[in-house]
Amino acid sequence: MKKAAPLFLIDSLKVFAALLIILHHLSSYGQIAEDARRVLPDLMTWLFEYGRYAVQIFLVMAGYLAAQSLSRYANIQFSANGLLRLILNRYLRLFAPYAAALIFTIACAYIARFWVNDEFVGQSETLAQFLAHLFFIQGILGLDSISAGAWYIAIDWQLYSVLAILFVSFPRYQALIWLISVLAVSSLLFFNRSGDYEAYFIYFIGSYGLGVLAYLASRFEDPRIKRLAKVALILIGLIIAAASIQQVWLRNILAWFVALALYLWGDAQYPKEIVQKSIGKAIAWGSQRSYCAFLIHFAFILLASTLYIASGLYAHESGALAIALMLVVVITSVIAANYVYRWIEVPANKLKI
Repeated sequence: MKKAAPLFLIDSLKVFAALLIILHHLSSYGQIAEDARRVLPDLMTWLFEYGRYAVQIFLVMAGYLAAQSLSRYANIQFSANGLLRLILNRYLRLFAPYAAALIFTIACAYIARFWVNDEFVGQSETLAQFLAHLFFIQGILGLDSISAGAWYIAIDWQLYSVLAILFVSFPRYQALIWLISVLAVSSLLFFNRSGDYEAYFIYFIGSYGLGVLAYLASRFEDPRIKRLAKVALILIGLIIAAASIQQVWLRNILAWFVALALYLWGDAQYPKEIVQKSIGKAIAWGSQRSYCAFLIHFAFILLASTLYIASGLYAHESGALAIALMLVVVITSVIAANYVYRWIEVPANKLKI
C-alpha cells in the first residue's frame, strides 16, 4: 500500500495543539507557574484560561481521522469479529506509549513527593488505579488521574469504539450522518455543559462528531453522502450560532471552525515553498511525535517542580528563572517524545490482531 502523503493543516494543528496543551499545564501547576506569572501575567493567565481549548482541536481532528480510517470499510461486508478487531487494534495502537508514559510519570511523582507538597502531585498510586488506567476506565470508576493527559486517551478510545459501531451499523451512511448530528447537538448544547458526563463519550462527541462530518462532507466518494454531511455541518453551525445568542460557549465555536477548516483544507498537502524548508520538516517531524509529547510532558513538569523546590530556587521568587524552567520542560518533553516515538510507538504500531 502506498504511504499517504503528509497533510499540512492536520500536521500543523497537531503540533500547535500539543504545544498549547503543554503550555496550559505549565501555567496551571505548582510554584513555577505562580512565579512565571510575575513576569508574564497576561500570557500566563491566557494560557491558564484558554490553553485547555486545544482539546477541542484534538477532538475534531480525531473525529476527522477516525472517519477517514473507518470509511475504508464502507463497501465491505462487515462482521462482529471485524468490528471487535478494529476496536482492539485501536486500543493496541494507543496502549504502548501510553503505558510507558504512565510508568515514567509514576516514577517522577514518587520522586516529587519527597519535596513538593502540592495537590497536583497527588497521592501514591495504587495497583487498582494503575490497572484502571491501563484499561481506560479510571474516569468511569472515579479514580484520580495519574497524568494530566490520561483522561483524553480513555475518551479517545471510547469515541472511536462508538464511531466504529455506528459505521458498521449504518453502512449506507445517511442514517449515520443524522444520528451523529443528533448526538453532536445534544452533546454541544446539554451533555458538554455538565461535569457529570466528563468520563463518558457523550460529553465530547459534539466536537468529535463535527470532525466526522467534516471528513464525510469533503472527502467521501459518494456525492450524496458529501451533500448530506455538508448540510448537517452547516445546520450544526447555525444551531451553535443561535445558542450563542443566549450564552457564548467558545469551545463549541472553536470546534465548528476547526471542522470548517478541515472541510476546506483537510486534504491539502504541504505547500511547495515550505515542504523542503526547515519549518516544513519541523512540522512534519513534530506531528509524528505529538501524541508522545502529549503523554510524556506531565512527568517533566513534576521533575521541574521537584528541582525548583529541592534546590531552593523557589526562594528567589524569580519569574525569569521560572520561565526558563518552563522552556526546559518543553525542550525535554520534545526530546523524550522523540525517543518514545522511535523506540515504543513505531514498533508497537506493528501489533495488530
